Formats: sequence, structure tokens, C-alpha cells
Amino acid sequence: MKIAPLFSEKTVFSFEVFPPKKTSPIETVYQTLEELQDLHPDFISVTLGAGGSGNGENTIAIARRLQEQYGITSMSHLPCIHCTKEKIDALLETFLESGIENILALRGDRVPELEPEHDFAHASDLITYIRETHPNFDIAGACYPECHTEATSLEEDIANLKKKVDAGATHLISQLFFDNEAFFHFQAEARKAGITVPIEAGIMPVTNSKQITRMVSMCGASLPRKFTRIIQKYEDNPTALQDAGIAYAIAQIIELLAAGVDGIHLYTMNNPYVARKISEAISGVLRATQR
Repeated sequence: MKIAPLFSEKTVFSFEVFPPKKTSPIETVYQTLEELQDLHPDFISVTLGAGGSGNGENTIAIARRLQEQYGITSMSHLPCIHCTKEKIDALLETFLESGIENILALRGDRVPELEPEHDFAHASDLITYIRETHPNFDIAGACYPECHTEATSLEEDIANLKKKVDAGATHLISQLFFDNEAFFHFQAEARKAGITVPIEAGIMPVTNSKQITRMVSMCGASLPRKFTRIIQKYEDNPTALQDAGIAYAIAQIIELLAAGVDGIHLYTMNNPYVARKISEAISGVLRATQR
């Protein structure tokens, strides 16, 4: 099932999972899927190797299992900076053979030990190419509420985002953020720029202090004072920090839902306990906001 039409029917609630590390068997993620299935997300996205450097075998296997065994619509990430057109073609054909209709088109992170290919410099190039060669895919794009780390300004970043939408992205999923006001400002500026497609808010529950340091260094998300106060207070108490991180994410989501957000995309970090706690806490609010 294609994801884009869902946004006209409801407030979408979705998850992200990732394949296990190369040193772990793929079965380690299947237990996570078992525990996520009865939470009934509208779809689950599955990440692929940084920059598209992997062959996507585990990503495709997980996405296929989600649909065939659990009846959950899947979306495969597709980064392109380290991909040739031939590799993209091969992946797209494999997606089709596996019944995967939904793609999150990404430039992807640069892999230091690999030279970038020259076929796709930006995600908008990939979206254009997919629309021209495989038009039946539903293509989502990524967006950055606090500006992509390589953009010189939010205005420049939104102009680039508009290129993705004009190229054929039917909806957008945001990078993680911890300040809802930053998201609301970004959303308003995107609408002013003529971006009318649905925008899902990406929420990551922080359950350990190392996690937040790593993620903020990668994506540049700002940390509100009320958030850093939680981290500083409970960083030496893992149980308390997990509970506090879940509570913060719940509060974020409830405010976003009250403001009429198009959807919530929960970065589960393959932690079904956290996903369940949040899903159960927001279930009544989510039902109350349905169109």
C-alpha cells in the first residue's frame, strides 16, 4: 500500500527501525518486529547503509517481512551519494520484486573511506531519476526543522526542500528535534515557500546520555534548557533517564498532535519497550485528533 494517501485520511503514526550490525544475525531485529506489530503503526521505515554503501539485502529482507508476515506497510530508505544509476536501478528492481512500493529518498551521509559517485549529488536528483524511470513508487523526502548542517540558512535549506517536492516527493519526514517551536517555525516557513505536502515530525526518545551526544553531533539539533536539565539530572541513573526521556517525547508528541501535525515518525532505535510506552501513552490523544 502506498503511504501518501493515508495523510488525507488520518494523522499518521509510524516507526523507524534499522538492520542489525554486520556482526549480528538479521534475526536479532525480528524479535523487535514481533513486539512492534501489535502497536499497529501506519508504516515502518527501514534504514539502509550510510550513503547507500551497503547492498540493501537486510533492509529489503526486513521490509519484505514487515509486509508479508506482519501485514505492516514498509518504506525502504534509499541514500544515493555513493550510488551509480546502475546500482539504484538494481535496488529499485529488487524493491519492486519484493513488493516494496514506498521509498525515503536521501542523499545520505558521506562515508569517509569511499569516494562519492557523481550520478546523484542531491536527494532531489534521486527523486527526479526515480520519477522518470520508476514512476510508480511513492517517494518521501527528508527535511530538517533546524536546517541541514551543510546549508547556510534555513531559507536556503527550504529552497532545496522545495526542489525535492517539485521533483516528486509526496510527503516529508523530519530529522529529530527536541524543540517543538523550531518545528512549528520551520513548518510555517515551508508552507510560505509553497511546500504543501504532508510533513511528519520525527521524534527520538532519548534514553541514554551517549545517545544524545552522538545524535546532536550528527544532525545539529538544539537542546532546550528543559531538556538539558533532564539529561544533567539523570545521566547517572539509567532507569530514571529512560523514564524521563520517554516522558519528554510523549509531551512533545501531545503538543504536536494538538497543533494538528500531519504525522509522527518515531525513531524507535529498535527498542520496542520505549515504542510501546509512547504508543500506549498517546493512543487516546492520537484517536482524538483523527480527521
